[in-house]
Amino acid sequence: MSNEGANTSTGRITTLRENMLFGMGNPLLDISAVVDKDFLDKFGLKPNDQILAEDQHKALFEEIVKRNKVEYHAGGSTQNSVKIAQWMIQKPHKVATFFGCIGTDRFGEILKKKAEEAHVDAHYYEQNEEPTGTCAACITGDNRSLVANLAAANCYKKEKHLDLDSNWELVEKAKVYYIAEAATFAKELGFETDDIAEIARKTQNLPKENSKRQREVVFTQGKDDSVATVGDKVKMFPVLDIDQNDIVDTNGAGDAFVGGFLSTLVQEQALEECIRAGHYAANVIIRRVGCTFPEKPNFH
Repeated sequence: MSNEGANTSTGRITTLRENMLFGMGNPLLDISAVVDKDFLDKFGLKPNDQILAEDQHKALFEEIVKRNKVEYHAGGSTQNSVKIAQWMIQKPHKVATFFGCIGTDRFGEILKKKAEEAHVDAHYYEQNEEPTGTCAACITGDNRSLVANLAAANCYKKEKHLDLDSNWELVEKAKVYYIAEAATFAKELGFETDDIAEIARKTQNLPKENSKRQREVVFTQGKDDSVATVGDKVKMFPVLDIDQNDIVDTNGAGDAFVGGFLSTLVQEQALEECIRAGHYAANVIIRRVGCTFPEKPNFH
C-alpha cells in the first residue's frame, strides 16, 4: 500500500476526483447460489471450504449457473477492496481505478457490468486464451464452499495493457496505490519473532526509497486488535464489538478493512481515522453473505 505524498497527519479532507485510487490484482466474477448436497458431492466439495479449482471443477461454473438462481458480483481481493472504498466514498463515482485480466466471454461481460454498477473505473486487459476468472460460492444452509478458478486473472500482460499510454495516464493520475497478495513475509525476511508489534516495528524500519517520510504499517488480526505504527510507537486498535450471532460471513472482512482504510487514506485523513473506517467497513460486510454492502454507508 503506497500513499504518494499525502499528508496524513493533518486530518484535512482532500477534494476527491476520478482515478485518485489505483488498484491492480486478480479480477474474479463471484457467482453465488444455494445448492444441494448432491451438487457438492458431484464435485467433491466440503460444505465449508475454500479451494482452487482443479480439472474436476471446470464444469462446475457453467453448471451452477444452469441449475440454480445465481447472484453475480465483481470479486477478487483487490477488486473487492477498491469496490468497498468507492462505496464508502459514494461520490464522485470512479475515484477507484482497477486493472486486471479477463477473458473475452460471457462471464467477462457480466464482470464489466458489475464493476460499472459498483462505480469503479475498471480497465481490463481482455484476452481469449483463458476464460474469465470465477469464484463459485456454493451455499448449503449456513455453510459456503468457495471454489476459485483464477484462469484469465493469471494472464495479465504488462506490455499489452499497463504500458499503453492511455492506461499509464490513469496510473499517473492516482495518488494512492494498492496491490494486494502479500502477507506472511515476516518469516521470509527472517524477523525471527511472532510478536505482531515487533513485526510491525521491523517492517517499518525496512529500507525505503523516500527516506523523508516514515513508513506506516498496519496489520489486521481478525477479531483481535489491529496493529499500526504511529510515528515511533506501535499502537493497538480494538475492532468494533459484534454479537457472534450477527456474524454471517467473515470471508470478505480483510478486503473490506482495506477498502474502508483506502477510502479515508485517499482523503489524506490521519492513520487512526483510516483504521476506524476500515473497522467500520469490515463490521458491515461480516453481517452479510459475500462481499456485499447496503446502498449507502453509515460512517461518521
